[in-house]
Amino acid sequence: MEKEVNVLALVKGEELFVFLFDDENRDETLRQLARFAANPELDFSWYDAAMLSRKIRETVVVDDEVSASAEFDSLSIDDFV
Repeated sequence: MEKEVNVLALVKGEELFVFLFDDENRDETLRQLARFAANPELDFSWYDAAMLSRKIRETVVVDDEVSASAEFDSLSIDDFV
């Protein structure tokens, strides 16, 4: 089975930030975004980190999200009455 690699890039002025990640290192990539945002020597803001984090979360489906989604899809109004 081939491993899928995701690529996320941000261009800010003359700086280029490129992140390569797969499902297994998704959390580490999110932590790296925070480290970049906290580094005053980089032109990488907390807003940048938030936007890229959202993209990462949209790209990678976690098993818990899949089962939660399936569970919610099977609910009907009768389940709440």
